[in-house]
Amino acid sequence: MNLILLGPPGAGKGTQAKRLEDRYGLVQLSTGDMLRALVAEGGPLGLEAKTIMDAGRLLPDDLMIRMISERIDQPDCAKGFILDGFPRTVPQAEALDGMLAEKGLVLDTVIEMKVDDAALVERITGRYSCAACGAGYHDQFQKPHIAGICDVCGGTAFKRRADDNAETVKTRLEAYHRQTAPILPYYQARNVLKPVDGMAAIDVVTGQIEAILGV
Repeated sequence: MNLILLGPPGAGKGTQAKRLEDRYGLVQLSTGDMLRALVAEGGPLGLEAKTIMDAGRLLPDDLMIRMISERIDQPDCAKGFILDGFPRTVPQAEALDGMLAEKGLVLDTVIEMKVDDAALVERITGRYSCAACGAGYHDQFQKPHIAGICDVCGGTAFKRRADDNAETVKTRLEAYHRQTAPILPYYQARNVLKPVDGMAAIDVVTGQIEAILGV
C-alpha cells in the first residue's frame, strides 16, 4: 500500500503516519529526512545533492525522484510507503507516477488532511515541549498535569520552536496552499484523492483514514 499524506504544518501528518506505520507496516518517507541521510552516507547521489545545495540551488525533480526510487527499493518498504513533503507540483506528481510504473507499483491513495487555517494557527502557536525529554504540550489542549512540571521526566524547563509564531505560521500555510492547489485536481482526476477532517480529534482522524483504506 503506497500513500501520500497532504497537509500543512501542524495538521497532524506525523502522528497519523506513525499510526499507519505501526498498524500496516508502512514506512514514512520524509524528503527532508531522506536528503539528510543521503548526504550523511556520502554516496554518489548524496554527493550530487550536497553539491547542488551548497551552491544554494533547488534540487531538480529528477534527483528527488531518483532519491525516492532508491529508498523504496529498500527491504523495509516492501509493504509500502507514506510520502510526506513530495510531490509539490504536477510535474513531480507525473514523474512519481512514471517511476512507480517502471517498478510495477501504483499510488493507492492520496490523503488530504483538510484544515481550518485560523484554528491551525492557534494549534501551532500554542505548542511547546519539555527542554529535557522533548515531551509535547499545548497551552490549551495538552497541559502538564501539574503546572510547570513535565509529566514524563519531571523537568521544569520548557521551550517553543522559534517558527511557531502566528506570522510565520500564516506564511507557511499560504505557501502550502499555493503549492498544493495545482496537484489536487491531478490526483482527483485519477480518483485517488481522499479528504479527511484534519481538525478532528486524533483518533477520529485515524478512523477516517482507516475507513478510506478499507483494510
